[in-house]
Amino acid sequence: MARVILITGGARSGKSRLAERIAGGFGTPLGYLATGAAGDSEMAERISRHRTRRGDAWTTIEEPMEIAGALRENDGRFAAVLVDCVTLWLSNLLLTYDDPARCLGHVKDLTLMLPLLTTPIILVSSEVGMGIVPENRLARQFRDLAGEANEMIAAAADEVHVTFSGLPLRLK
Repeated sequence: MARVILITGGARSGKSRLAERIAGGFGTPLGYLATGAAGDSEMAERISRHRTRRGDAWTTIEEPMEIAGALRENDGRFAAVLVDCVTLWLSNLLLTYDDPARCLGHVKDLTLMLPLLTTPIILVSSEVGMGIVPENRLARQFRDLAGEANEMIAAAADEVHVTFSGLPLRLK
C-alpha cells in the first residue's frame, strides 16, 4: 500500500517546495503529475520556474483531468509521485462538468484508488476557504468543492501538512 501525503496551504505558502523535499526523501526517479496547463504567459513562466527548480530527477506527466488513471498507469515507475495540484484539477473538472457533485465523485474515486497503489503519492492542494465568501456562484461552488475535496483526501491520507509563510505544520 502506498504512503499518501497531503500538503495544503495558501497561495505561495511553500506547499510545492515542501512536497518536492518530501518526495525527494523517497529517492529517485521521481514523477511529477501536473494538472495545470500554460494557458497564458504568466502560467507558462510559473511552470518553467517549477521545472527548473525540480531538476533532472523528475519526469513530468501532464494530466489535467484523469489523475487517478495517470497514477494507476505510472504505479511502480517512480520512487514517489507528486501531484501538483489538486485545486487546479478541481477547477478543470468544475469548468468541464459544471457539477460539483460529479467532481466530488472523481475525488471519491481517487481516494478509493490511492490505497491500491504501491508508489508513495504526495498531493498538493490549496486552502481556499479562509477568506471572505465569494460574490459569484462559480467562485462559491469552487471554494466549497475544494474544501470538501481537501477533507476527503485528508481523511484518506497517511500524513497531512499545512504550510504558512513557508513554515510547515504536520496535522496528521
